Amino acid sequence: MKKLENKRILITGGAGFIGSNLVEKFLAQNNEVVVLDNFSTGRRENLAAFTGSKAFTLIEGDIRNIEDCRKALEGVEYVLHEAALGSVPRSIKDPVTSTEVNIVGFVNMLFAASEAKVKRFVYAASSSTYGDSKTLPKKEDVIGKPLSPYAITKYVNELYAENFHDLYGMDTVGLRYFNVFGRRQDPNGAYAAVIPKFVMQLMQHRQVVINGDGSYSRDFTYIDNVLQANELALTADDPRALNTVYNVACGEQTSLQTLFDHLKDFLSEFDPAIADARPCYGAVRAGDIPHSLASIDKARQLLGYAPRFDVKSGLRAACQWYWANLKDKGAI
Repeated sequence: MKKLENKRILITGGAGFIGSNLVEKFLAQNNEVVVLDNFSTGRRENLAAFTGSKAFTLIEGDIRNIEDCRKALEGVEYVLHEAALGSVPRSIKDPVTSTEVNIVGFVNMLFAASEAKVKRFVYAASSSTYGDSKTLPKKEDVIGKPLSPYAITKYVNELYAENFHDLYGMDTVGLRYFNVFGRRQDPNGAYAAVIPKFVMQLMQHRQVVINGDGSYSRDFTYIDNVLQANELALTADDPRALNTVYNVACGEQTSLQTLFDHLKDFLSEFDPAIADARPCYGAVRAGDIPHSLASIDKARQLLGYAPRFDVKSGLRAACQWYWANLKDKGAI
């Protein structure tokens, strides 16, 4: 796999879960990394380990302000655009802010990047784009009607990226992430993702609430697979691989009940009392789709994507990280 080295990279949303892992990866490969973040959802502690590096620059700003975007892009060759307001429930509660950040902010970044003549603009797309399509596995060229404001914003991103290539000649790649999990994913807050939320509840001996009867399923994707996909998207030199979108996933279907069982098993290795945990079942969340499973054939063929972690090995690694880090911070 080709490595990206000795380049200047802008990572928007670099203080977030995925963004900070990308910062760590590309700094380790002797790149200069610039982060643009307003810390609305990102965490300063995610960047603490990098702030002493001469190769690291933090710009505290907002993608909704195009001048902040232009400032962050000075001298930049590659962009990894991770900044967004995630969460389907949050977008249902506040569609206005989700639209401002995810669409206006996205267009600001695209336009500023085109002005700066960056070599490649890789952005976080979303599996939510598949909406009410019942086809499994999900293939990139078959989508349904989006079921939430968040899903609409992420689909609009794809349309803008395609349009900017046509109008301005920008090379873009969209990565439709499927339920990414792993180190640094925040277990706290009203919009915490399901895996860190379940992990925290199990570690604190609180009852886990599964939305629905446990049969809903997702294609959970470990963070290291996502890092690989981003680097492949940045370094792809086949024109057929550019200006399109890819599923980034494991290609495995895991029900919420099976997810709970795996997490319980792995965490009980540290705390045997967790083995006795039993979930309860609540209402299905508005905007949730029943099942999600990705075809990763396109990414395999055009990018050379080959996920190193399956779901179980990723969950085990995540549980080890959470146990070590949350225990050290007195969370349990």
